[in-house]
Amino acid sequence: MKEIGFSAEKYIEEQSKYILKRIACGGGERLYLEFGGKLVQDKHAMRVLPGFDENAKIKLLQRMKDKAEIIICIYSGDITTNKTRQDFGITYDLEVLRLIDVFRKYDLEINSVVVTRYKGDSPAVDKFINRLERRGIRTYKHRFTKGYPTDVETIVSDEGYGANPYIEVTKPLAVITGPGGGSGKLATCLSQLYHEYRLGRRVRYAKFETFPIWNIPLKHPVNVAYEAATADLKDVNMIDSFHLEAYDKMAVNYNRDLEVFPVVKRIIEKITGEESEYKSPTDMGVNRAGFGIINDDIVKEAACQEIVRRYIIAECDYKKGKIDGETLERAKLLMDEMSLKVEDRKVVLPAREYAEKKRQCDERYMNVVVVAMEMPDGTIITGRSSRRMVAAASSILNAVKYLSGIADELHLISPNILVSIQELKTDVLHSEKTSLNCEEILTALTISAATNPSAEMALSKLSLLSGCRAHCTAILSDKDETTLKAMGIDVTSDPEYVTNNLYYG
Repeated sequence: MKEIGFSAEKYIEEQSKYILKRIACGGGERLYLEFGGKLVQDKHAMRVLPGFDENAKIKLLQRMKDKAEIIICIYSGDITTNKTRQDFGITYDLEVLRLIDVFRKYDLEINSVVVTRYKGDSPAVDKFINRLERRGIRTYKHRFTKGYPTDVETIVSDEGYGANPYIEVTKPLAVITGPGGGSGKLATCLSQLYHEYRLGRRVRYAKFETFPIWNIPLKHPVNVAYEAATADLKDVNMIDSFHLEAYDKMAVNYNRDLEVFPVVKRIIEKITGEESEYKSPTDMGVNRAGFGIINDDIVKEAACQEIVRRYIIAECDYKKGKIDGETLERAKLLMDEMSLKVEDRKVVLPAREYAEKKRQCDERYMNVVVVAMEMPDGTIITGRSSRRMVAAASSILNAVKYLSGIADELHLISPNILVSIQELKTDVLHSEKTSLNCEEILTALTISAATNPSAEMALSKLSLLSGCRAHCTAILSDKDETTLKAMGIDVTSDPEYVTNNLYYG
C-alpha cells in the first residue's frame, strides 16, 4: 500500500475554515477568490503530497455551493497556440469545456467564461467564444489593461479596468479559476473589484494557493517540485521580503507574486480608497497545505520523484518542439540542485537494461521498445514491442497477469483475435501501423473476458494499475499516452522516437 504523508481531511478542514473567515471578516459583501493551480484533478499535488485528494479543492467548494459561483478565465493566446494541459494531453480551450462539465457534476454554479487579453484578430478565439455562447455559456472579452503595470491612474479608470465589461455576480463567494497559469485570473479579480466599488459595493480579494507552501523551507523538495512544474513559466521561489519586513517572519512565495505585489497593493488601495489590509503577498493567500503534512520524509521522497519526472517530460517535450532549450535547462538545474538523476526513477533502468539485453541477443530486436512498470508491491514488470502489439500494451497484459497470479506463457487474448484486429486495421481502415495499441488491446481483453475466465480475472485487476509508475524507452504515441494517463498510470519516456517517420511514427 502507498505510504501516506499528507492528511486530506485536515487540509480541507483548515482551508474551509480560513476561506469562511475571509468571507466573514472585513464587512465585505463579496469575496473574489483567485484559485492558483488546478481546481480539479490536481495530480501534481497528489504526486508530491501522498494522501492529497486530487479533488479536495472542488469538494471543499461543494460544501459552500450555496455561497459560491465560478468564473473561468482563459488567455486568448493559449487558444491560438493550442497550449496543452500535460496531465490530460488536451488543449486549454478543451480543458475549459471539461471544467464546466466537472463543476456541473459537483452541482456548482458556472457564472461565465472570460477570454482575457482578447485582441479580436484570431478566428480560433472567436470560434471558441461562439461555441460557448451557442451552448448557453455567458462569455466575456477582456482586453489588455491600458497602463498596466505601472500607470495605476490609468489602470484604475474608465480607460483601464473600466473598459472591461462587468461580470454580474450575485453570491458572496466568486471563485476565479482557469486551465493553468497565466490565464488572467488576477486581472479579472481586480477588474471586478473596480466595477463593484463603482456600484457602491464593498468587496474583497484573496488568493487560494497550494504551491509554493509558505511555511516550509524555501528549498524543501515540495517547493522545488513546484518550480519544476512551472519551469516554462520561469517561476522561481523566493523568501517573501514584504512578509519578513512586516512581521519579522520567514515565508516562501514566488517571483511573479512578489514582483506584482506592490502594484496590486496600490491598485487595490486606489480602487477602495483605503489602506490595503495586506502587508505581503503571503497575506493575500489562503494556503493551509503545510498544516496537512503528517510525514515529512514521505513527502520529500515523493517530491524528489516529481522533480525527476518533470525533467524526463521536459526532455521529451523539447524533442517534440513543445518547449525551448531554456525551459529544459531550467528543469536540469533543479535536478542538479537536489542532487537527483534520471535513474532515481525506479522504472527507468529496468526498461533500458531489458531493451539493451534484447538488442544484444538478436539483431531483429534492434528497434525494440520496452516499458517497465512498478507494481503496488514494488515488483518491476516489463513488456516489449512486437509485431502484435506495442510495448505499453504488452506491459499492461504482463502486469495484470502478475497481479492475477497467471502464468506468463498463458494467452489472455487468442492470437486469432489479435490477427483479426490487425487485418481490420490494414485491410479495412488502411492503417500504416499494424501493432495494436493500448486501447485496442484493452478492448480485445474485455471481449475475451466474456468466455475466458483468466481474461476475466486479469480484467478485474486493471484498476490496481492506477498510481503505478512506468517508463518507456521511446516516446509513446499520443494515443497510448492518453490511454495510460486515463488509467491513472504515471508514465514517462526516453526522448527517442522509435522510427524516423514524421507522420506515421
